[in-house]
Amino acid sequence: MRLFLLLIIIVPAAEMGILLLSGNTIGVWPTIAMIVLTGVIGSYLAKKQGIRTIRKAQEQLSYGQIPGDAVLDGICILIGGTLLLTPGFITDIVGILLLAPPTRIFFKKMLTSSFKKWIDKGNLRIIR
Repeated sequence: MRLFLLLIIIVPAAEMGILLLSGNTIGVWPTIAMIVLTGVIGSYLAKKQGIRTIRKAQEQLSYGQIPGDAVLDGICILIGGTLLLTPGFITDIVGILLLAPPTRIFFKKMLTSSFKKWIDKGNLRIIR
């Protein structure tokens, strides 16, 4: 929780600093164009990969399998797409990493270990 609160403070401050630096270095209009372009590309990639992930989950369910991997992919795609729509270069880099299948594996392992820790501590309750 402390890490989350720290991120809420540090990330926007760093984003503003980088945006100001970029505006001074390459100009205001190229900076705005880059922000808009990453938003458009992010929404396209998130939609394309999200649809693919939904189909994969439906296919696994039709065979009677639990779509655990597809659910983790969906979480990463949702977060990555949201970060790409958020203006800023740091969030864009993390969003691209979450949307790229080779780097998404790292984030899926982090999510899996976090879920296991929550379950082991008893902080995560499953309601039936």
